[in-house]
Amino acid sequence: MPVLKFRVYWEEDESVYRDISIKPDQTFLQFHQVILQSFEFDNKHKATFFRSNDNWQRGREIILEKDNTPRKVDPLMMNETVIAAAVKTPNQKFIYLYDYAKNWVFLVELIGVSKDENSRLTYPYCVRKEGLAPSQYGTKGLVGDKLVEMEEKYDLNKEGMSEDGFGEEGEEDTTDADDDGGEENNSEEMF
Repeated sequence: MPVLKFRVYWEEDESVYRDISIKPDQTFLQFHQVILQSFEFDNKHKATFFRSNDNWQRGREIILEKDNTPRKVDPLMMNETVIAAAVKTPNQKFIYLYDYAKNWVFLVELIGVSKDENSRLTYPYCVRKEGLAPSQYGTKGLVGDKLVEMEEKYDLNKEGMSEDGFGEEGEEDTTDADDDGGEENNSEEMF
């Protein structure tokens, strides 16, 4: 049986992605579960897939559970829809949305098809991880989340930084400051 390989990018940083191999007869529910596992997210929130075109426009929806949201076209169900039913082109794209409150968006693109499955693997399977996964429950901005993760992982703190000769940004030696005779420098007068 052939195996499809999808690249799942985090929308905010395309250098953070996971390559996932999945069989065409497996469901979007299984795809959803392996995406969460590969990004180390929990399984506590709603999620949906959208078929997409090359411009990442949202098409037909494939939902996790039934809801009463009005749509132009009835959505498909993840547990009933096999991957092959939604793959229409050789570079098929999907948008995966997880946790509607946090709005985690991942761009999913078919990047390869292999003729035979690997009998040593259990599909779906994450075959490659690139970049540090975003923190699911971070409280700061996206750049802040990355910095917080780095601080925790490598224990970068203010005390350790100053001992190694690192100072604060913009910090200068104030002992040689020019005395302007008490007049305030007005930036508008300089131009």
